[in-house]
Amino acid sequence: DDDNSEEGLHTIHSGRHEYAFSFELPQTPLATSFEGRHGSVRYWVKAELHRPWFLPVKLKKEFTVFEHIDINTPSLLSPQAGTKEKTLCCWFCTSGPISLSAKIERKGYTPGESIQIFAEIENCSSRVVVPKAAIYQTQAFYAKGKMKEVKQLVASLRGESLSSGKTETWNGKQLKIPPVSPSILDCSIIRVEYSLMVYVDIPGAMDLFLNLPLVIGTIPLHPFGSRTSSVSSQCSMNMNWLGLTLPERPEAPPSYAEVVTEEQRQSSLAPIGACDDFERALPGPLFAYIQEFRFLPPPLYSEIDPNPDQPTDDRPSCPSR
Repeated sequence: DDDNSEEGLHTIHSGRHEYAFSFELPQTPLATSFEGRHGSVRYWVKAELHRPWFLPVKLKKEFTVFEHIDINTPSLLSPQAGTKEKTLCCWFCTSGPISLSAKIERKGYTPGESIQIFAEIENCSSRVVVPKAAIYQTQAFYAKGKMKEVKQLVASLRGESLSSGKTETWNGKQLKIPPVSPSILDCSIIRVEYSLMVYVDIPGAMDLFLNLPLVIGTIPLHPFGSRTSSVSSQCSMNMNWLGLTLPERPEAPPSYAEVVTEEQRQSSLAPIGACDDFERALPGPLFAYIQEFRFLPPPLYSEIDPNPDQPTDDRPSCPSR
């Protein structure tokens, strides 16, 4: 109590007592909980019990916070692609180039998904090369004007060895994302980023590699977003399919007689016997009885009111069922 009076205070007798406390998290964005090599983001609740003439009893409980990242946003659904070429030189001899092009259907993924990699590797050099792909996590820590960066391998795959003059094509080669923490992009002291590296391992020379940025989110892809991204991955990168236009006027739906016969309509209107017990009236699942109304005629499709002069109150109403 503010005035240190005994009003508002009560004595707690011996025994077990429980008190519920509730705290609302701030509306400002909170960084996702994270445990890194040089730093961490942690949240906890601390409770204290103060008693006269005794040291306070303290208890601390950690909890996890996720700053949700929805990968269904347009920026994370856009395809990522790149092309690179490298020519090997050995003293005064120059071999043919090694070319690499790769594409993935989107930028955002969630843990447990598989990234489909579309790539083409052409080896015109005199060496045997190996195409590979890997997912890397980059942790960046900022403190007192300095930055420390740690890069870790998350997952990888290996293709077949390519001898001179050979070409390899990946038509959706899958690389699964293991359980990892989401990307942290809006924290001032810690950043966690991901990238897909598609590269060609060249013995005796620096590798030829492509870096495609990734964002690991918390909200998975919706079915509509999946269909949209799959269509965009099959089309060219210039997205010509977006130029398709919808028809100016929608087509009218089919007439009721074309869809349902008279026998089906009469059989669906058969009355159900009265029953006092609710369980007897619904002996099966509730969704099965929705089918009773599936043959009712739809409302008339008309763009012009057939009775413009008739008052609204005098029009016949549909009987309730």
